Amino acid sequence: MTAAESIDLHSPDLRRARVVEWQAPGPVAKAALPMSGIEAMRAIRDGRLPPPPMAKLIGFRMAVVDEGRIVMELEPHESLENTIGLLHGATAAALLDTAMGCAISTMLPAGQTSVTLDLKLTYLRPLSARSGTISAEGKVIKLGRQTSYAEGFVRDGRGNLAVHATATFSMLGGEPKVPDKAK
Repeated sequence: MTAAESIDLHSPDLRRARVVEWQAPGPVAKAALPMSGIEAMRAIRDGRLPPPPMAKLIGFRMAVVDEGRIVMELEPHESLENTIGLLHGATAAALLDTAMGCAISTMLPAGQTSVTLDLKLTYLRPLSARSGTISAEGKVIKLGRQTSYAEGFVRDGRGNLAVHATATFSMLGGEPKVPDKAK
């Protein structure tokens, strides 16, 4: 008899539950519309604007907002693990997609945004609920008029690099404030 056969894997004692609440995103987007990207990111970080539903679902928060750079933090929990006891890879993907997209937003004027065109992740070490506070950093590599590029890093609670990512974003809306290298 195997260990799985000796216990009832559907037992109420093994059941977990998690309640997730969020604010409707439409009114939040409308409230952020007149703000520059960095103003909106700081408003989310500081609690003046509610975070997006995905952040509430996974449980991450915006910790650092600088021009061209965002850091998200996550206290990992069992609900994000797969059946082998590791955080599902989609957790890092969501963290990095958000951090890199928000990093690009910090450089955009009001009325402009971006959407992910591609996202490439390289997983270097596993993460789990025991990894400590996980940080996901997104940095702008190149801000363009039609396409922008970002790089991201996920680190465990000890600062070890766990995931590296690059992404391409399509720019929507007005013109970005592309830095003038001549100044």
